[in-house]
Amino acid sequence: MSRPTPDSRDRYRVFQPITTRWMDNDIYGHLNNVVYYSLFDTVVNGFLVENGLVDPHSGDIIGLVVNSSCHYFAPLAFPQPIEGGLRVDRIGTSSVTYGVGIFAKDGETAAAQGGFVHVYVDAASRRPRPLPAAMRKALQEISDVPQGS
Repeated sequence: MSRPTPDSRDRYRVFQPITTRWMDNDIYGHLNNVVYYSLFDTVVNGFLVENGLVDPHSGDIIGLVVNSSCHYFAPLAFPQPIEGGLRVDRIGTSSVTYGVGIFAKDGETAAAQGGFVHVYVDAASRRPRPLPAAMRKALQEISDVPQGS
């Protein structure tokens, strides 16, 4: 098993600024590992909500996380400004694999990277549903995978 290396900024398609909070630091003076998963969730769902792809309050489709991972490369800490980078690594019939990188503001390589898999389901029945056409199109626009692959 090879050791992961941090992605460069150019691997991600969209970025959003993130404000760190005092409570994000742990006793060792850096962001606690569990905070990164929350940041991943914020980056992905921020993109989805801002682009009108999901409505968490009254939409008929929701994404459930079925897998997640994170690799850590450099510490970040409050009050440091950071940014979350997002790309799509795979689009299935009802699932999407997101790649997320957390960067120091203007940092060239990810301080942490990973991602998760969303399976999109009917909000009422919780059964998988095919991705709506508008969602599929928006996700393809930030995909890291050439179309037809």
